[in-house]
Amino acid sequence: MTTTASTPTAPVADLAVIGGSGFYELLVDAERHTVDTPYGAPSDAITVSEIGGRRVAFLPRHGRGHALPPHRINYRANLWALRALGVRQVLAPCAVGSLRPELGPGAVVVPDQLVDRTSGRVQTFYEEGAVHVSFADPYCPHGRAAVLEAAAETGAEATDGGTMVVIQGPRFSTRAESQWYAAAGWSLVNMTGHPEAVLARELALCYTAVALVTDLDAGIDADHSVSQEEVFAVFARNTVRLRGLVLAALDRLPKERACGCPDALAGITLPFPLP
Repeated sequence: MTTTASTPTAPVADLAVIGGSGFYELLVDAERHTVDTPYGAPSDAITVSEIGGRRVAFLPRHGRGHALPPHRINYRANLWALRALGVRQVLAPCAVGSLRPELGPGAVVVPDQLVDRTSGRVQTFYEEGAVHVSFADPYCPHGRAAVLEAAAETGAEATDGGTMVVIQGPRFSTRAESQWYAAAGWSLVNMTGHPEAVLARELALCYTAVALVTDLDAGIDADHSVSQEEVFAVFARNTVRLRGLVLAALDRLPKERACGCPDALAGITLPFPLP
C-alpha cells in the first residue's frame, strides 16, 4: 500500500464509499491518501483502489477502530477531501434502528427522505453570502436505483424508500422519542446521516444512503431496549453481505451523471471555489 499526502492536482477517484459502524475496510491493494482541507483532517486516511475499471475511494466515517463518536465526526472535512480527490458519487452504508416492526435486524433499506433532529452540528460550507441549495429530495435518484438494482440482481433484499430521522447521539432514543418518530411515519433512526447528506449536496455530489437495520428502536419493542453490544454484533454478522451489495452497486453507478445533483449549485454565486 502506497501513501500520498496533501491534495492531488488530478482526479484520483470518481466514486466513494463512506463506511459506517463496523465497516472499516472495503478495498484491497489500495493507495492511501491523506488530504489537507480548509476544515481540518478527515476521519482517517482515504484509501483508493480500482474496482471494475473505475477508481473508488473509501473513508471510514468514524475512523478505524471507531475512534470518533457521531457528534465529533468532521463531516465537512470528509466530504471536502473526497471531492478534492475527484469523487462525484458517494455511497454511504450506515447502521440504523428500525421504527417499523416489519423491518427487523438484518434488513437493508434504501431511504428516500431524511429528518434532521441533531443539534449543534455545523451543516454548511457556506458561512457567508446567499447559498441556499435544494434539499427536498436528499438522496440521488440514480444512486438509489443502482443500489436497488444491485440488490435485485444479486439476490439481496432491500426495501425501497423510507424516512431516516437523524438524532444527535451518542445516546440512543428514549421510548417516548422512539414512539414519537414512529407516529410521525418515519422508518429508521440514525446518528450520522446528517449533516453528511446536505454537505454532499452543497458540493454537488451524488449521495446515496444504504441503511442496515441493527435493532428495533426502544419504543417499538416494549420488552427490549437497544444496546451498543447488540448493534455492533448485528452489523458484524451482516458486514460481508453489505460489502457485497455496496460493491455490486458501485459497478452500476452511471459513468456520466444525468441526475440533478451536478446542478445543485446552478445559478448560485459561491463565496469560494470548490476543489
